Amino acid sequence: MILPIIAYGTPILKRVADEIDKDFEGLDQLIEDMWSTMYNAQGVGLAAPQIGKSIRLFLIDTEQVLEDEDKEKGIKQVFINADIKEQTGKPWAYEEGCLSIPNVRADVERNEKIVIEYDTPDFTRVTQEFEGINARVIQHEYDHIEGKLFLDYVKPVKKRLIKRKLESIRKGAISVDYKMKFYNRK
Repeated sequence: MILPIIAYGTPILKRVADEIDKDFEGLDQLIEDMWSTMYNAQGVGLAAPQIGKSIRLFLIDTEQVLEDEDKEKGIKQVFINADIKEQTGKPWAYEEGCLSIPNVRADVERNEKIVIEYDTPDFTRVTQEFEGINARVIQHEYDHIEGKLFLDYVKPVKKRLIKRKLESIRKGAISVDYKMKFYNRK
């Protein structure tokens, strides 16, 4: 089922999400719905807070954005109860966007490598290193479960330039090609 994506300005997007355990009801269906929702919105990642669930769950698929010869460098993966242990390498800027903040993009600096510990969908605890675009997308989605948005890393000048767009999103005065849910829409 395709779920509505929670829009910028909704408090759940600024809340640190809760851990879950293997007894979390409906987890398999939720993950399946999140994949459907992400692909429907043409995203490369989606975190549970973006669909109104304040739990430490996100998924990414970078395979779809890589050129054919680089597809094997991408990942399609689910992360549960993730905890980034280490961020290393030279920070690099890249223009990011977010399904919860449509039509807004900005350069964000992130480290090129991370070490992350997380549970797989069968609740096996794994520690893994990622780099490049995979590390970037993981950091972006991880921020969602930590109550952060990519806007938190944007320089003040850029924030002033996009203030009107953000206010339009907050009010629900935008048009997108996927289902969204707005907070206190008037």
